[in-house]
Amino acid sequence: MAATTHTVTNQAPPLVGYDVFTCDRALVEAVERHLDPALLPEARADLSLLGRTAGSSQAQEWGALANENPPVLHTHDRYGNRVDEVAFHPAWHRLLGKAVGAGLTAAWSRPGGHVRRAAGFLVWTQAEAGHGCPVSMTHAAVPALRADPALAAEWEPRLTSIVYDAGLRPAAQKAGVLFGMGMTEKQGGSDVRANTTRATPLSEDGAYTLVGHKWFCSAPMSDAFLVLAQAESGLTCFLVPRVLDDGTRNAFAVQRLKNKLGNRSNASGEVEFDGTWARRVGDEGRGVRTIIEMVAATRLDCVIGSAALMRQAVAQAVHHASYREAFGGRLVDKPLMRNVLADLALESEAATTLALRLAAAYDDGGEREQAFLRLAVPAAKYWVTKRCTPLVAEALECLGGNGYVEDSGMPRLLRESPLNSIWEGSGNVQALDVLRALQREPLALNAFLEEVGAARGADHRLDAAIKDLLTELADLAGAEARARRFVERMALVLQGSLLVRYAPPQVADAFCASRLGGDWGAAFGTLPHSLDLGAVVDRAAVHR
Repeated sequence: MAATTHTVTNQAPPLVGYDVFTCDRALVEAVERHLDPALLPEARADLSLLGRTAGSSQAQEWGALANENPPVLHTHDRYGNRVDEVAFHPAWHRLLGKAVGAGLTAAWSRPGGHVRRAAGFLVWTQAEAGHGCPVSMTHAAVPALRADPALAAEWEPRLTSIVYDAGLRPAAQKAGVLFGMGMTEKQGGSDVRANTTRATPLSEDGAYTLVGHKWFCSAPMSDAFLVLAQAESGLTCFLVPRVLDDGTRNAFAVQRLKNKLGNRSNASGEVEFDGTWARRVGDEGRGVRTIIEMVAATRLDCVIGSAALMRQAVAQAVHHASYREAFGGRLVDKPLMRNVLADLALESEAATTLALRLAAAYDDGGEREQAFLRLAVPAAKYWVTKRCTPLVAEALECLGGNGYVEDSGMPRLLRESPLNSIWEGSGNVQALDVLRALQREPLALNAFLEEVGAARGADHRLDAAIKDLLTELADLAGAEARARRFVERMALVLQGSLLVRYAPPQVADAFCASRLGGDWGAAFGTLPHSLDLGAVVDRAAVHR
């Protein structure tokens, strides 16, 4: 065969060797907006270092290898002893080591920690999303443990360590630990009050034994887990270590690993407890209230993780279209493709901007910001995670057949994209959570309205959307059936308010015209043609 037939032309080069952080203008601006100026030099340097690593060929190879070689469960050793160990490819450990070393579990121990950590989580998730699960749960366990000051004093330094110390050993012997969570059971799912796992107190103060199961236990090789079980006074939160202080293995039987659509590099298992030692966290009967702080933090990570997937998908789509030629010119210059790319870029920037605003509220910690988070987190979790899958699918289509093959990395993004909408409560759970807050916590609604009202008068379409939302919220009778409708509207109004205040005029104008003004179709690529779409696409491009 003639060698000339193998000449490769008109193919985009790999998107590699770039700084994932500094090439993301929306993210850089959000960090600069929300961080104390005194913290910015160090934060920029740290995030740029992480960004260069995330965009390197080495990190991309780690991500591919971790997914091509998923975890393997070993229930017994060669002699028949129960070991319940999950083996991971070395690439998984390298990814996890970089995450921990970059402080992605250390937000609670440094100034501006949540904004810095959210930006880092958004950057590093673009290298590989699956290993973010134990990172997220370790980060989120801190506020739950603070319900018991003695436990927090013992465990928090280990959780916030920047040393990744793999292997099952007593926690006291490790330089850093990871946490998992076990809430859902076969018969209940999101209805955790239907849990049947039983907790029996021991003579030691605060110690119990557990008997029962968990239908989903993520990252079963973690050092400890927060779980829910029924004690005498009701549903209670417990800390379950994998290895006891004396070096013996706790009763923690991993029955099987889930065969999942995506998130394949991460192990999710079904776990049985039978005489499992546990330490109570918080008061008996207050399990949901104790663990809810962990749930809220992981829900925010669902928003950040989805924003990361969206950003990587958009970066890949714009990159491909910038190099690929068709019908006499570059794809990125074709009006219809430019409309699609701009629409995707708007969705991505809105998600990133909202995610960093929520992280900043965590750093502030004031009463008003806490009230704001009570509504904003579930509303954002509902909407941003739901927008992830259609965005990634459209971005994949921008690459055509090239995007449909595994080597492009786009199928992995697509398989991962539905996860965050399901994890930590599906769409209906989030909508009902917003509804409960609206009915029971007037301070939360006041804080939310104050936030969106900060942009009033800047855009007539935003003003009209706020007015319509107030009308919708004025009558919550029979609201459950329409909860998704007004939660979606709340999220869009919040995103619109943030973009009007902080984004370039071209971005804010396009968002308000389409998402709030109704000048938009049912698919991506249906923005009004009169908008400055080229500027929106250029802002989303990776400029090296």
